[in-house]
Amino acid sequence: MATITCLIQKLTLISIFLPLIITTTINAIEFNFPAVFNFGDSNSDTGELIAAGIETIYPPYGQTYFKTPSGRYCDGRLIVDFLMDAMDLPFLNAYLDSVGMPSFRKGCNFATAASTILPATPTSISPFSFGVQVNQFFRFKSRALELLDKGKKFDKYVPGEDYFTKGLYMFDIGQNDLAGAFYSKSFDQIAASIPFILIEFENGLKRLYDQGGRNFWIHNTGPLGCLAQNVLKFGTDPSSLDEQGCVRGHNQAAKLLNLQLHALCVKLRGQYVDSNITYVDIYTIKSYLIANYSRYGFEQPIMACCGFGGPPLNYDFRIVCGQTKVLNGTTVTAKGCSDSTEYINWDGIHYSEAANQYISSKILTGKYSDPPFSDKMPYLLKLKF
Repeated sequence: MATITCLIQKLTLISIFLPLIITTTINAIEFNFPAVFNFGDSNSDTGELIAAGIETIYPPYGQTYFKTPSGRYCDGRLIVDFLMDAMDLPFLNAYLDSVGMPSFRKGCNFATAASTILPATPTSISPFSFGVQVNQFFRFKSRALELLDKGKKFDKYVPGEDYFTKGLYMFDIGQNDLAGAFYSKSFDQIAASIPFILIEFENGLKRLYDQGGRNFWIHNTGPLGCLAQNVLKFGTDPSSLDEQGCVRGHNQAAKLLNLQLHALCVKLRGQYVDSNITYVDIYTIKSYLIANYSRYGFEQPIMACCGFGGPPLNYDFRIVCGQTKVLNGTTVTAKGCSDSTEYINWDGIHYSEAANQYISSKILTGKYSDPPFSDKMPYLLKLKF
């Protein structure tokens, strides 16, 4: 562990001073795009895994905003939804969600819950790893251009050809590569795997660049150790928890991934000087919220709003939010709390809409991005609490 701590310290110094070494002019992003193409996991999945028929979610998912399950692993809106609102764009439809004549004119969402950056394995919940999502984008783009060639009647359904260059490519993925690995690997093994995870990510981003993508918006990974699911499984020993009650090892792994991801973004800016590559520090925003939850109207920083088992975590691996099952001979239901705005965590794994709104408001200050873009952001989201 001491070796890994030294490595984290060294990478921290690199991430601080590497931008000073790069002499290439960095362009701050303009938050104004005709379309958005999103890649990721459940943090930004707007219905992909559900549309694929792999899982089903039930009420109270979606209760806060959509009033019905929307395919999102949340009681309401995700960070990506708030960011789309900020750009005055409609919510993104999932790539596989074809019922109801969805419009993809303003973009498409390839993010799928449970997805990883590394290729899926036979035991993966989601087969739609990052490389597969990139392949889906290529199919989407090819098909869209075919339809545009057939006449203007398809214009309102698919992006214009120039949207694929002018659009924003968003990424929020990597959490499951780390979280899943803790079930079978040591901390040192997980740390050693991070460069390979990021090679896979870099290859996918390069493929998108080669297809004309020029605006890249990359979220880092949040504090995994503060999710109720991980606290229940890996936090039984009090010495493994930090002062916030989060699993220390999980958060250290997330920090290590984030340091190397940041360095990768700096490197890619030097290679692709005609691009905008923005690194967004989600970890810092979420960690600050958890540490200062009461200041922003929350009552519970880690305990799930929707779950089973009651305090301190209200989470049980055997039953998920909204589900009814027989446990120990008794029929039980994992129910939602009375007021989700009091909870940062929705279901033990994912954040509530209230937390997502706070996080989005911080993102939109531009102060948590590299390069920062606060001078280009004349507004903030209005918080409801």
